[in-house]
Amino acid sequence: MKKDKFKDSIIQQLKEMPIIQLSCKKAGISRASYYRWRAESQKFAEEADVAIAEGEAIITDMSEHQLISLIRDRNFQALQLWLRSHHPKYNNKVEVTAYLKKPKEKLSSEQKAIIKKALRLASLSETPKLNKN
Repeated sequence: MKKDKFKDSIIQQLKEMPIIQLSCKKAGISRASYYRWRAESQKFAEEADVAIAEGEAIITDMSEHQLISLIRDRNFQALQLWLRSHHPKYNNKVEVTAYLKKPKEKLSSEQKAIIKKALRLASLSETPKLNKN
């Protein structure tokens, strides 16, 4: 029963502060316990992930509010950050566009085999990792 209270407490803390170390400290548990509970219970791990996502959303909302306040105060760095993040004219990305004129070549059987092998290996790396416990 006590363990369930601690689990509920850490979930609540993660919703408010999505930093595991700080949330564990406030909930009165060790990080080792938190990670052990995650490994033992898929349900707890999912609840923790949802709580962290909720907490991050709250922090993001607060940060955006602060950024807009700084923009209203004519803070140049805030203005710059907003424009770089929200307007393509001001972002730091470099776009390269190229038009290649090369006749279409057919792949050799060796090239086809290499591509098939690469695709097979790539699909193997995308399989979910199973818990070894």
